[in-house]
Amino acid sequence: MPKVAYSDKEREQIREELIIASLELMSKQGIQHTTIEQIYKKVGISRTFFYNFFPTKEDLILEMFYYQQPKIIEYLKRIMSDSSLSWRDKVKKFIYSCCYGEKNGIAVLTIEEQQLVFKRISEENQILFRSRQKKLFRTILECFGVNANEENISLFINLCLTIFIIRRAIPDTLPFFIPEAADKTVDFQIEGIINFLEKIKS
Repeated sequence: MPKVAYSDKEREQIREELIIASLELMSKQGIQHTTIEQIYKKVGISRTFFYNFFPTKEDLILEMFYYQQPKIIEYLKRIMSDSSLSWRDKVKKFIYSCCYGEKNGIAVLTIEEQQLVFKRISEENQILFRSRQKKLFRTILECFGVNANEENISLFINLCLTIFIIRRAIPDTLPFFIPEAADKTVDFQIEGIINFLEKIKS
């Protein structure tokens, strides 16, 4: 017989389990190919109970991104504390890990997924997402020892997302691109970002 009453602590634990399950599934198979059913079944609750925590899939996606942000920073700090790597190698390792997020448990949106999410969330949530996105990338630049002013943050966000999106979009969304050169294209773009960051290091 299913449990009908949960304590606040149990509900908070279930909520976190849903976020973790969505991150595990979406980082591996993408947001579009991950269903709410897969998520709530992985946690072991019903569809009806799922909607007590998240009114829509998009609300869960946003929470998933917020959940992974401090973990990304923890990972970055571990890399930056590795004395065996040069500054350039540390930065490259971090950006590369994010670019190939599905190998490292980091969810990265495709072009179609970004469009889908932003169409379905409120303007208030869009503003909140932008704010938290800038905060994340400001912290990343600070960890790199780079001047994290507004202009540098905005440019760094666009440069990184360009790489992530192009890497995920070849060849399905960008069929004119050459799939065999995708990884080398990513390497070239990462080197370009590192060159830019090196110029604006504090």
